[in-house]
Amino acid sequence: MYMSERFTIQDWAPVERPREKFLEKGAESLSDAELLAILIRSGNRNENAIDLARKILAAAENNLQTLRKFSYKDYRKFKGIGAGKALSIMAAFELAARCEQQMAPVMARIHSSQMAASTVVPILRDLGHEECWVLYLNKANRLLGKERISSGGLDATVVDTRLIIKSAIERGSCQIILAHNHPSGSCKPGANDKIVTEKLAKAASLCDIALIDHLVIGGGDYFSFADEGLL
Repeated sequence: MYMSERFTIQDWAPVERPREKFLEKGAESLSDAELLAILIRSGNRNENAIDLARKILAAAENNLQTLRKFSYKDYRKFKGIGAGKALSIMAAFELAARCEQQMAPVMARIHSSQMAASTVVPILRDLGHEECWVLYLNKANRLLGKERISSGGLDATVVDTRLIIKSAIERGSCQIILAHNHPSGSCKPGANDKIVTEKLAKAASLCDIALIDHLVIGGGDYFSFADEGLL
């Protein structure tokens, strides 16, 4: 009976090894599996790093947008993926997301829901939990800053209107935009979303601060309360 021989990446020609290929031909020459193999560095007893990377990608239907939504526990399900490797993959995706945010065009002024959405969609679209953010603008619609005000859910007790108004006053903001995501991927607002919007709009108006929009992010799409005439 013959034993099947297992080949490791070190048995490959140097030019075909992911790291050497990266250095020789550039990152663009590598497949998704090869890039992921560089991150995880090694496989397990039965699979080399590329084989394991392919298995992980297959679990995400070979879709990087799906893979970036994997949790720490999801990665740990794969034999050969320990804490360090799981965190390395997640850190790489987080850096990519931050890079995307920084590469977005710097908007001197926000004149539409589309421009506002382009500021928050990269932050919220892939989260597996709900987060609520506020954009602070001046009279000229110049973006003064953005801030996460809650994480884990959206209801009247989580959205602290006093904190939002205090932050707006400190920034010299007279217009604000509320934005939150639906992890389900649906951007249709719920009844509670409407209650939160009405409550914040009334409280802000008492301090001469206008809530000019509330964006509900679902995946890469969004719903605008202002565009739909709900503000």
